[in-house]
Amino acid sequence: MDKKRVGPLLGEEAALNCISPSPEQTQRLGRALGESANVGDVILLVGDLGAGKTTLTQGIAWGLGVAEYAVSPSFVLVRQYQGRLPLYHVDLYRLENVAEIGDLGLDEYFYGKGVSVVEWADRGLVLLPPEHLLVKIELVGETERVLHLQPKGKRYEKLVEALADLCEIQKD
Repeated sequence: MDKKRVGPLLGEEAALNCISPSPEQTQRLGRALGESANVGDVILLVGDLGAGKTTLTQGIAWGLGVAEYAVSPSFVLVRQYQGRLPLYHVDLYRLENVAEIGDLGLDEYFYGKGVSVVEWADRGLVLLPPEHLLVKIELVGETERVLHLQPKGKRYEKLVEALADLCEIQKD
């Protein structure tokens, strides 16, 4: 892959850029994230409609041992799944402004006993935990995606390092 094709992640370069040729590979990466997840982990997902945010979340759920098929919580805002750790799947798509997001009381999920995955996180970044893994998913072909992983905090730097072997990678 041409490194110049991979753009910045919300103003910063990604620490790791993973190329996923298929939804199944995106789910495999998600599964690895879920298998490595710890209590209190926060994974923020950004990408256009249809980019693969829910596909990645499905893999995270399976990696946590969730038996159910994770679906987008767009209309309920938060879905909870039980695996070895609870998965709190949050979707901010329908929210119009930061004040609405602030009124949701998401801190109980972010600082709870599970793993939080937030789709459309760019709608409320200022309200989300400062330490997190930010994943921007960019659709670059019919099924090909580039996942730009930007860790914020030492815990997430280690998590990204552990994922590097699964990626056809471009490290910055």
